[in-house]
Order: sequence, then structure tokens, then C-alpha cells
Amino acid sequence: MNKDVLYTPEEIAQRLKITKNTVYEMIKRGDLDAHRIGKHLRISEAQFELYLLRSKGSENTYVATLSAEHGETLAHIGPVAICVNTDLSGEVKVSIRPEDIILSKDMIVSSARNIHKGVVTDIVDVGSSAKVILDIGISMAAHITKNSLNEMDIQKGMALYAIFKTMSVNVFK
Repeated sequence: MNKDVLYTPEEIAQRLKITKNTVYEMIKRGDLDAHRIGKHLRISEAQFELYLLRSKGSENTYVATLSAEHGETLAHIGPVAICVNTDLSGEVKVSIRPEDIILSKDMIVSSARNIHKGVVTDIVDVGSSAKVILDIGISMAAHITKNSLNEMDIQKGMALYAIFKTMSVNVFK
């Protein structure tokens, strides 16, 4: 996805299947960020993605500082370093969908670059699934099925690994 693309409010309205007046109201309320270019408003792909993340209530969104180490780009969030794939630099926001996080009782060898050991701090029933909150140095939510929750016998205080691919981490300004 090209983060440099600028959309008109009309194009955003078409993507969201709403009226352009609703988009203008969203910008006025501060729900959707936009650039003013002369008399015109434009919304970048990154601004649109951030709006979508906020509207979904994405729990795993953090402010991070990027660095390059040993051929990898790392997003530093407090004491935690997450492998990311981006051309951006400096301070950014990163987001990981809770559905993209795999939980494991043991360390596993895989292609996933992000494997973080943590402790279960909470388990929330969300209908047909469960949200497991881990403290990996930062609080991180993972959504899993109730069958997985029961089969793994996940309990508060249990040590688990949060595993996710570099490509599952969204990075934006």
C-alpha cells in the first residue's frame, strides 16, 4: 500500500460507503485527520488507516521509535523491541491486530520474527472468542477461540509466548 497517496473526501466516502458530508463532519470532529492544500482537503493513506484502526478499537496500538539493528528494523516501545517492515524512520505508531497474534505455551521455531514471553494478566469473554491480555513489558491483547482457551487451559498468571510476523505489524506516522 502506498502511504503517499492522497484521497479526496469524496473518495474516502466511496471507500466507506457513506456520504461526503459525513466525511467532512468526521474531519471537523477530529475523528479523521486531513491535510489542507489550498482550499482543498486531502486524506493520506496513513491517516485513513489510522482512522480505521481507531474505529475498530484496536487495542494493540503504540507509539514507538524506530532503529536499524543487525539488518532489521525495530520499533522500540518502552522496554520491548518489535521487528517491523517499513521505510519510515523516527517516531511512529505501530499496531498489531489481536487476531494476528498466536499464543504458545512453549518457545517455537518459526518464520515469525516477533516472539515475546509474557504473563496473562486478564481473560475477557467476547462471545464466541476470548481476549487474552499479556504483559510482555507492554500490555498486548490476543484474540483466540474459546476452544483454544480451554484446550490450552489458559489462566491468569500463566506464562505464554505472543508470536506474530513482522508483516503483521502496521507502521504509520
